Formats: sequence, C-alpha cells, structure tokens
Amino acid sequence: MKFLKASALMICCLSTGIATAQTAALYRWVDEDGVVHYGDSIPAKYAGLERQVVNEHGITVGVVQAKKTEEELAADARLEELRIEAELQRRRDQALLATYLTIDEIEMHRDRRVELFQAQARVTELYLRNLQRHMDSLREEAAQFQPYSEDPEAPMIDPDLVDEITQTKDTIVRHEENLRKFKTDEQNIVARFDGDIDRFKEIKGLN
Repeated sequence: MKFLKASALMICCLSTGIATAQTAALYRWVDEDGVVHYGDSIPAKYAGLERQVVNEHGITVGVVQAKKTEEELAADARLEELRIEAELQRRRDQALLATYLTIDEIEMHRDRRVELFQAQARVTELYLRNLQRHMDSLREEAAQFQPYSEDPEAPMIDPDLVDEITQTKDTIVRHEENLRKFKTDEQNIVARFDGDIDRFKEIKGLN
C-alpha cells in the first residue's frame, strides 16, 4: 500500500507539474514510518531527513544528506583534525628527509645552533658582569649623598647620577631577560632536533 501511495503521488506530481519539472527540483524522501514522499519542496518537519533529487522520469540525479546530530558533527570535526594533523606530519617528514641524509647531519646542525645560543649567552653574561660592576660603583658613589648617606649633612644626590643608576638597572634587567631567553631557546632547539632524530630513525626503521 505504501508503494502504491508513493507511486500514485509520483505520477500525480509528474503529470500536474510537467510544465515546471524542467526548472523546479523534485525531491524524494522517506519519513520515519517508511512512507515515500515526493515534492518540489520539503516540509519543515522533514527538513533534516536525507532526500534524493529526481528528474522528471523519477531517476535520482542527486542526494541531499540528512542533517547530522551534534555527535556526528563532533566526530566529523575530529576526523578533519586528524586528517590535517596527518597531512602536516607528512609534510614535516618530507622536509626532514629532503634536508638530511643521516643522523650525523642532524646532530651537526643541532650542535651548530646550540653553539650560536651559547655564544650569545656568553657575550650577555660578560656584559652583565660589566654592568653589575658599574652598578656597584654607582651605588658606592650614591652612598655619599642623601637619601642614601647616613650623614645628615650629606648633600642631595645629583639627578644625573639618579638617572644613570636607573638606566643601568633597567639595562641589567633587560639583559637578564635576554640571557634567560637564550637558555630557553637552546633547550627548545635541542628538544626539537632530538625529536627530528627520533622521527628520522622511525621513518628509516633505525630503531
């Protein structure tokens, strides 16, 4: 009976709408009771169902997928994330193999980068020691003046000396931050190259 109902409805749609069948889409869908429907528009209560687009001969020419649930959408999003991660890994692997032929080459490149950071750190440490000596000298000089001197008769400190102390202190702070950054960068570069070595071994089957 359901099949006859669907067929009759289809014939009706095709015969009465033959003038517009060439321009208007005709849809076929099955409701939750298994009843097949045809129409040139989808009622709101069926908007989430999958439907087929059929031509004037009742032949399926396209499919409109059903509206997905939140769980299905989340699963699709996760699959897309995994696909992107896999593609990024493929590109990283390709670049790794194109850049290095052996583990020794990776280690050599790593060591050169580490030496660069260590050299920057050594220069900064030397500069900081000089700055600290200069700061000690400035503080010693400032101790002769108010408000640092214990002598109530001591003159007020020269504003230029105050400015120099402030600038030297700021410079020390800035270079201490640079030194910490150099050491952090060195640790990060070692970790990155160690990861490249592990991945190279894995790709080449050297584990």
